[in-house]
Amino acid sequence: MQIEHVSSTIYLAMSAYMGKLNLTGMAHWLRLQSEEERTHMLTLIDYVVAKDGSVTLSSMPAQPSDFGTPLETFQRVLAHEQMVTNSYRQAYNYVNRVDPQASVIIQDFLREEIDEEAQSQTIVNRLKLAGNNPFAILLSDQGLGQRKNGAGTGTPVAG
Repeated sequence: MQIEHVSSTIYLAMSAYMGKLNLTGMAHWLRLQSEEERTHMLTLIDYVVAKDGSVTLSSMPAQPSDFGTPLETFQRVLAHEQMVTNSYRQAYNYVNRVDPQASVIIQDFLREEIDEEAQSQTIVNRLKLAGNNPFAILLSDQGLGQRKNGAGTGTPVAG
């Protein structure tokens, strides 16, 4: 749960930062990513509560207010997604032995993580191609603004 809590919070902070830069498409993409991670957290909470378990959410440290260039921001997104994917792989290996029902939830999240990692890599690659070209960055921003809810499941990342 904590990893989803952290993910939701950092993506929300990144969204606010991109909004401050008037990159509203990137801000939108990151806001939806934050909402998706929050949904994962709530799914896990609901599962634990349904199993009569206890839920403890740790307080969150303050997030940065500056994430650098759009490329630097999405490189952080990619690195975070890779870390989350690895964490879910480890969790799946453990949970599969102790709670097969929970492993189904983790497996679904892991499938999504693989897709989110691929999407993040695509965004990073496109921003690298854009370089310092404002038009190319704005074109990427416009494409990312087209994201709909549930975009962690194969939705195109940019036009």
